[in-house]
Amino acid sequence: MSHSYCSNRVHVVFSTKERRKRIADDVQPRLWAYMAGIASHHGFEAIKIGGIADHVHALLLLTANMPLSKAIQLLKGVSSKWLNETIFGGKFAWQEGYGAFSVSASHTDEVVEYIENQQAHHANRSFEEEFVMLLKKYGVTYDPVHVFG
Repeated sequence: MSHSYCSNRVHVVFSTKERRKRIADDVQPRLWAYMAGIASHHGFEAIKIGGIADHVHALLLLTANMPLSKAIQLLKGVSSKWLNETIFGGKFAWQEGYGAFSVSASHTDEVVEYIENQQAHHANRSFEEEFVMLLKKYGVTYDPVHVFG
C-alpha cells in the first residue's frame, strides 16, 4: 500500500486543575472554538469539543502521525497559554492527567450528542461520577484511591 489510512477517533476528557469551576459559561464557546483551531493548526481534527466549568470533552480524529499524547499536550498547553494571556492573567491550569477512550466510526454521532449535552448530564452527576462511569464503560482498570489524585 502506498499511503497510510487510519480512523483514530478518541473521546478525551480532562479537568481544570483541582477540578475548580474556572471556565465560565461565556468563555466556554470561545475556548471550545479555540481548541478546535489548535487541532486544525496541528493537522488533526476536533470533531466536537464541549464541557462545563470544570472539565472538557473532545472527540478527536487523529492522523496516522499524530500520537494521542502529543494531541492532548497541544490542546492543553496552547489553550492554557491562551486562557492565561486573555482571561486569567496567569492563574489557569489544566489537571496533569486525562482520560482517553476509543470510539468507533459508527458511534461518532452518539459521542457528539453526549458532548453537546454536558450541561444536562451534570445537572445530576458530578465530574467524578461521570469520569468513573466512563472508565467502567470502556473497561479501563483504575485504582479508586488514585484516580483523582
